[in-house]
Amino acid sequence: MGEVRTKATIANPLTGEKLELDALVDTGAVMPLIGRDIANKLALATVRRAIVTLADDSNQEMDVVGPARFEIGDRVAHTDCLVGPDLVEPLIGQVLLESLDLIVDCPRKQLLPRPESPAYPSYKLK
Repeated sequence: MGEVRTKATIANPLTGEKLELDALVDTGAVMPLIGRDIANKLALATVRRAIVTLADDSNQEMDVVGPARFEIGDRVAHTDCLVGPDLVEPLIGQVLLESLDLIVDCPRKQLLPRPESPAYPSYKLK
């Protein structure tokens, strides 16, 4: 099937500082993950700690920072991020995919707007 990667911009909405990321889209991840180096460059504040279950089923405590502003294409969302070690590969998880109303097109290895909401995100409130 292969991996899906995307270009994303992450910013600190409180300072305006921003960085371009090449991120792996991970549909098995819930929250986005960034490295400590990125969190420090953007001066994102630690808001809490969380216990995270990794792919090998081990648990690890991680800082959660935020708020962070993510842009993928013409879509924007604000969310908190898990923080891994310096230079860890950034991950885009389900929270961002849902917030941005994007779907993963595995054969084409890209993110696309849902066909029902091509112009901007659509949410259910029922």
